[in-house]
Amino acid sequence: MTGARGEWAGGRGVRRLASSPDGPVAAAALLTLLAAVDTVLRAGAGDRLTAALLLAFGATAPVALLRTHPAPAAVLTTAANAPLAALLGAPVAAGVAAQALLLHRLARHGARRARALAVLLVLPLAGYAVGDPGTAAGGRLDAAGRLLAVAAAVLLAAATATGLARRARSTAAAHSATERAIAHTLYEHAARGERARIARELHDVVAHHISMISVQAETARLTTPGLPDEGARRLRDIGDTARTALTEMRRLLGVLREDAGAATAERRPPPGLAQLNELLDGARDAAGAAVRLIVSGAVRPLGTGIELTAYRIVQEALTNARRHAPGAAVDVELHYTDTALRLRIRDNGPGPGPGPDPGHGLHPGPAGGGHGLPGMRERAAAVGGRLRSGPAAGGGFLLEATLPAQTRTSREESAA
Repeated sequence: MTGARGEWAGGRGVRRLASSPDGPVAAAALLTLLAAVDTVLRAGAGDRLTAALLLAFGATAPVALLRTHPAPAAVLTTAANAPLAALLGAPVAAGVAAQALLLHRLARHGARRARALAVLLVLPLAGYAVGDPGTAAGGRLDAAGRLLAVAAAVLLAAATATGLARRARSTAAAHSATERAIAHTLYEHAARGERARIARELHDVVAHHISMISVQAETARLTTPGLPDEGARRLRDIGDTARTALTEMRRLLGVLREDAGAATAERRPPPGLAQLNELLDGARDAAGAAVRLIVSGAVRPLGTGIELTAYRIVQEALTNARRHAPGAAVDVELHYTDTALRLRIRDNGPGPGPGPDPGHGLHPGPAGGGHGLPGMRERAAAVGGRLRSGPAAGGGFLLEATLPAQTRTSREESAA
């Protein structure tokens, strides 16, 4: 028994009753019984009692329709409550509670017209409290009756306002969740697109190596004098395996391509640092601004994947500078060390706008491109490097990347 009393005291019993299928019917029966007892005690006997009981039933029984037809139920309850209060000289508590439940339900879950109706249905009892129409016997409200009428009107207004406020909060939360879901979907779509592009370019690098394996195996088989038949057969198997792997990778690449035109374009040799001057010339022509290239350290050819990543990072940084700081001068610095290639790209524009995280949202990529800083970070990470970005000291925007300085193999050199 103690546990049961604790449940009801904590409100869990009330919520369980409201959520059960028969909750509204049980609530209507309880309120009708309470209203009938209150009416009998206050109305006396005779025709007045009969009329008061009918009105009490009309003021409370419609709660049974709380979930299915709350608007008609609220109208019926309101239509009975005001005359009942006038007949007895003060509102009936059970009737006011029933009306409050229905108005709260309308305000919280109803459509726009239903919410407007809930506000209007507060007025009859409020008008009774203010206007003091008197009782059926012709008397006037005493102080206690007026206080009860005002309290009832305030309760109805509070129930309606609470329902409207909860409706507004739930609507705002739903809109916020929808916006977050849309933003997450767009980000994931952009990230998938950038990963696919990186995968395609890395595929081209790997395909180059596999092609070299096939060529070298075939060359060795045909040019090595006195090669045993078993050795020739194994070299031929190596070439066949390499060609099969290359075919499978190209088929995979075809799945990753966005269209046939892109597939044709991607078969060209991937760009590297040798094409950087050409890229900067194009940026100067497009932006009409100064773009400088500063190179330091022992310059040497790096691995195809490293050079491709460096080229794409510079390309994306120049695009972002042109879009977000038009006309700003840009310095592109390449510093070669024994173990790394360090990129430093800075513009002298106004700098990034205010944001919660300078490293994750400033100077985003061009609209619709799906790239920007997240794509550049993924490119750097794909080859074992890292990238950071943010406001530059003294103004402008600074992007720094560190990539491992893997040198080209002799086969890459001969292919280049």
